[in-house]
Amino acid sequence: MLRLLSIEFHKLKNNKAAKVLSLIYFLLFSAIALFASIRFNFGSIDFRLADQGIFNFPYIWHFNAYFVAFLKLFLAIVIVSMVSSEYTNRTLKQNLIDGLSKKEFILSKFYGVITFALASTLLLFIVSLTLGLIFSDYDEIGIIFSDLEYILAYFLKLVGFFSMCLFFGILLKRSAFALGFLFLIWVFEGIVQLLVKFQAESLDFILDFLPLQAMGNLIVEPLTRLGIVKSTAVQLNSEFTKSYDVEWSAVLIVLGWSFIFIYSSWKLLQKRDL
Repeated sequence: MLRLLSIEFHKLKNNKAAKVLSLIYFLLFSAIALFASIRFNFGSIDFRLADQGIFNFPYIWHFNAYFVAFLKLFLAIVIVSMVSSEYTNRTLKQNLIDGLSKKEFILSKFYGVITFALASTLLLFIVSLTLGLIFSDYDEIGIIFSDLEYILAYFLKLVGFFSMCLFFGILLKRSAFALGFLFLIWVFEGIVQLLVKFQAESLDFILDFLPLQAMGNLIVEPLTRLGIVKSTAVQLNSEFTKSYDVEWSAVLIVLGWSFIFIYSSWKLLQKRDL
């Protein structure tokens, strides 16, 4: 495993685009936390997002995991470029000539996916814990470390999404085509959701098995959990009854899709004449 990872990161070390995108991702990650802690004064308006309870334990785990996940596209571009550069620079063929098997090649990419997901998850944990310790109204250990399942769900969401990007990168060989196809999948799922909603509501369970929808189901939107939103809903007689838990069904579906994407990548590479 370490040998394959060292090979993968040696290639990334010489990939300027990947280094720039990774840096932008982690800078934006940190900038979001900084922005939320800034106090804005406009005349009689004195506002700071952190004072709205978003950094209270254990809510912060849910809030940060949901919104930071939108930045995953930056790392997705890195994942896709990891694959496309293998074809552009002919390093894939050279690796196979040097004795690396196709299975080991796919494993090296998958280990890269896991490493990126782990690094992002660790950063999410550290940033959230730091912000919570600074701004949260609660400091009991039991409260601080409750709801950590959202951190695990974030990790699984990244692994599933990056595995999907890896598959499209191998399938289409070009970064632009792979990212374009990813966009088409997103549009396709949106159309399917509309059709089911307006034409066949009894089949709405099918939506949970769509890859992007399944990844989205891991972490439900957190805004309606905020106290100010709940109190407003009560006043308007429209209380929210949705579940915010990380559902095991969503976890299993995303794990299933991750396996399908990685296995399909390997089988595709096996059959392809390089």
